[in-house]
Amino acid sequence: MLHKRPTPFAIALLLLLGGCASDMEQLQQQVAAIKAKPGERIEPLPEIKPYESFTYQASSLRSPFVPSAPARGDIASAVRPDIKRPREFLEQFPLDTMRMVGTLQLQGRNYGLVQGKDGLVHRVLPGNYMGQNDGRIVSITNTRISIIEIVPDGLGGYIERPAALALTE
Repeated sequence: MLHKRPTPFAIALLLLLGGCASDMEQLQQQVAAIKAKPGERIEPLPEIKPYESFTYQASSLRSPFVPSAPARGDIASAVRPDIKRPREFLEQFPLDTMRMVGTLQLQGRNYGLVQGKDGLVHRVLPGNYMGQNDGRIVSITNTRISIIEIVPDGLGGYIERPAALALTE
């Protein structure tokens, strides 16, 4: 007959299982002690308040989810483009597609020379219009053409915005 010696693993397993039995006894004693104690008083549930319905009475006021336009008392005198004015040739091109190429002094008047998108050079004077935003030329110097454009302000009105074409070399 062949006898095997117990392996270290088997010995460790037996010791571990033996230790669990004593821990189980302690646990059962602790549970019995807790059950033997008298029960404590349970606090009552909090009182539930009755539901009060809310009637929305601000339906005539502005919605808080829609941005409001600032109060504008100047609407009657506000800047507006003149839609009845005849359009000038250079108003068909965006301002950023044009460039100033020089000036011309002729009969005591200072003309600005502007090359349009069409490649042709045009003479302009203060008071002429150019660009697609109702840009009116306000002054011409040897190096710059100053313009005032009328652009939408995003609130239903218009504002004047300065722009310029500078002489390119």
